[in-house]
Amino acid sequence: MTDKEQIIELYRVENEAMVNKDITKLNEILVPSMKLTHMTGYVQKKLDWIDQIQNEQMKYFSSIEDNIKDIVIDGDSASLIGQNQVRASIWGGGINTWPLQMKMYFVKQNDQWFISDQIASTY
Repeated sequence: MTDKEQIIELYRVENEAMVNKDITKLNEILVPSMKLTHMTGYVQKKLDWIDQIQNEQMKYFSSIEDNIKDIVIDGDSASLIGQNQVRASIWGGGINTWPLQMKMYFVKQNDQWFISDQIASTY
């Protein structure tokens, strides 16, 4: 599998893990220092985000991929923009579907890619 294919697969694995509440998988694919910047500008640390998925403060029902673009690979770092229709209930709000765009950053450590940072917006 090429680096590009691995990065795309990692993006898809994360979306599936969010929906399935697969905390183990999320822990495996996110670096310990990973941060998620939400649409509101709130910056959330990895363990806080995973905890909120586990206790369903952030409940993801589905994530349907629309597009993956702007893949850039530079040595042991990479980025992409993924666009998915995400159906979720966030922090006690109602169930909504958002056109969610994620700018994702990746690092390669010991020949394996990991997600290092994420920035959410809409498209």
